[in-house]
Amino acid sequence: MLVDGQVDRPAMLRPGFQSRKRMFTVLFNYRGSLAVDILPQDTTMTATYYVQDVLSQVKSAINDQRSKVSTSKTVFLHDNAGPHKARATTQSLRELGIQVLPHPAYSPDWAPWDF
Repeated sequence: MLVDGQVDRPAMLRPGFQSRKRMFTVLFNYRGSLAVDILPQDTTMTATYYVQDVLSQVKSAINDQRSKVSTSKTVFLHDNAGPHKARATTQSLRELGIQVLPHPAYSPDWAPWDF
């Protein structure tokens, strides 16, 4: 079958592509990205890694921007992933003075992609 006058797409883009997947964590505010973290290959995101590596980058970025911004309040919106809800994460965010907005509950009645 031709798609837009071109030959069929291959079943797999590149052999071995699945084994090279990496997880990127990008945190941003209205001014742009605050922190970009690349999880080391063959590791899992844990609360310890999130607090020590990701939130430490966010803390330094916020401190750098704090003098340029007229507010001292920082608010996070996380999803309900395990490392985001862990006790170590919530305690660290509390110590940094960062308020976490509650993630809205999922409801199929509220799903905007149904419209």
